[in-house]
Amino acid sequence: MYSEEKITDPYTGPELLDALEKPEKIHKVVQEAILLAGGAVAILLQIAEPGVAQGVDNHSNFAYRPLDRLRTTMTYVYCVTFGTREEKKAVIEMAHRAHASVNGPGYSADDPQLQLWVAATLYAVGIELYQGMFGMFEDADAEAIYREYSVLALSLRVTPDMWPPNQKEFWKYWDNQIATMVVTDNAKSVAKDLLRNEEAPLQIRLLLPLVRLMTAQMLPDRLRQAYGLRTSKVRRTTYRFIMGLTRATYPCLPKTIRTYPMKYYMRDMRRRLENAA
Repeated sequence: MYSEEKITDPYTGPELLDALEKPEKIHKVVQEAILLAGGAVAILLQIAEPGVAQGVDNHSNFAYRPLDRLRTTMTYVYCVTFGTREEKKAVIEMAHRAHASVNGPGYSADDPQLQLWVAATLYAVGIELYQGMFGMFEDADAEAIYREYSVLALSLRVTPDMWPPNQKEFWKYWDNQIATMVVTDNAKSVAKDLLRNEEAPLQIRLLLPLVRLMTAQMLPDRLRQAYGLRTSKVRRTTYRFIMGLTRATYPCLPKTIRTYPMKYYMRDMRRRLENAA
């Protein structure tokens, strides 16, 4: 059990935990397995921020453990969204402890500006994929879901005033970030390990051509070019065909299948918390 009276860190205190208990509409989005299709896109967007790229390249090992960041990210997102109050607190504290060691000249994983960008990529990629499958939200629902996504940022040491107050301001922030990002050698190194990983298990290597195709088409043009990913009329047509086929079939799948990854990662998280107790 975790006692809130012992908390001294304001970023894991009762006020944050109270806020994390309120989201309702975000559940509808986060539970969908289709969001995993944007995993590589979100990572490449995140590491287009030089500070994030330096931290990931220096402190992660994509070459030999390519799914680690996806696992930790999705475990965090699912737990913060669906976990119990104690589970959320435990996972947030674990993330903060892990981030404490990820620092060096010019970067720190605890930098709120970097974590704001990480949270922004999770919202932007997730909402694009969800609406691509199920259609656009009504304005009121779209704003409510956007506001609830802020809990992912707040739990990463981002202060409430840093999260843009509405979608219009968010997309201004987003466009400015995309226009000014610099894809560094650190970012290119991580992207190579992620998309062209010769050390990955065979089943992952077989999927990488498809992952590269989908990721290249989903990235903004400027960043796709900076990463050296290719596009062409044939690739764009193939992408549209795959997305159209997925749009026609995915929403028809039973909810138990569409939410299986969420349930799997939640079970994995609970098992790890029990082992750590």
